[in-house]
Amino acid sequence: MKVTVPATSANLGPGFDTLGLAINLRNTVIIKSAKFNSVSLKGEGSNNPKLKNNNMFVNTFNDFHANISHTKQKFRFEFFNEIPLSRGLGSSSAVIISAIASAYAIENINLDKENLLNLALSYESHPDNITPAVMGGFTVATVNDNEVNYIKKDIPKSLKAVVVIPNRPISTQLSRKTLPFKYSKEDTIANISHSSLLTAAFFSENWEMLREASQDRIHQYYRMKQMPELFAVQKIALRNGALMSTLSGSGSTFFNIAYEDDVKKLIEKLKSNFPHFKVFSCDFDNHGVQVEY
Repeated sequence: MKVTVPATSANLGPGFDTLGLAINLRNTVIIKSAKFNSVSLKGEGSNNPKLKNNNMFVNTFNDFHANISHTKQKFRFEFFNEIPLSRGLGSSSAVIISAIASAYAIENINLDKENLLNLALSYESHPDNITPAVMGGFTVATVNDNEVNYIKKDIPKSLKAVVVIPNRPISTQLSRKTLPFKYSKEDTIANISHSSLLTAAFFSENWEMLREASQDRIHQYYRMKQMPELFAVQKIALRNGALMSTLSGSGSTFFNIAYEDDVKKLIEKLKSNFPHFKVFSCDFDNHGVQVEY
C-alpha cells in the first residue's frame, strides 16, 4: 500500500491559521506486511537517526491502528520524503495525515476525506495546513465543535509555485512567542480585510489582486525579524514577477506565486541574490492525500 501527501503553505500572508494551499512536493510511505517492524527512510530527514527510532508517523499510525484492528500485525514502513523538515512547508501535517489514512486503509476501512480531516485535529489544532494536505488546492478553513469547515478552490496549471528555502530553520514554537499579545483595532481590521480580499482573489481568479491582498500586519514582520534576509527575498521576488510573496507558515521558507512565463526570470534573480538558499519551482496540487493499493 502506498500513501502520498503534498506539502502545504499556510497563512499566505494575512490568513493566519486559516488559509493554505497544497504544493506538488510529496511525501510517500509504502507499507508492507513483515515478520517484524522496521523503518527505512530516504530523502529529507534520512540523515537524522532519531527519525527512525522515534518516528512520528509510526507512533501516530500505531495509535489509530490499535483502535481499529483486532489483530497484532508487523509492518515495514518505507518513507520517501520530498518535504523539508521544519521549514514551514507542512511536513508534520503530512506525517499526521498519511499516518491516519494508512491506519484505516491497511484495514480496508473506507475513511472519507472529511472524517480524515477531523481526526487529524487531535494532533494539529490549526486547519491551515491539514486542510490542503487532505483536500489539495487552495483552502479556507475554520474549526467549530471539533470539526473543520472548509471551502476548496483548484489552482490552474498556468500558475506555479516558486519556493525559497533558507539554509536554516525558524522554530514554530519560538516564532509564535515573538508575536504580540495584543493588536490594535487598525491592524486587526487590516488583516480581516486583506484575508477576505485574498480569498476573493483566489476564487475569482483575479491573480493581479494577489499582491495587494496578501499584505499582513499580524505575524510576518515579527517572524521575519528572526531572519532579516527574508525581507530582501520578498522585495526581490515582487520586483521580478511574483504575483505574491509570503512567509510559508512560520518560516523559514518563503513562498511565491508566479505566472508560468515569469518563473525562469524569478528563479534566476533569487538564486543570484541568495546563493546559499535553495530555490526551485513546482506545480500546485489539487488532489491532496492519495491512497493506492
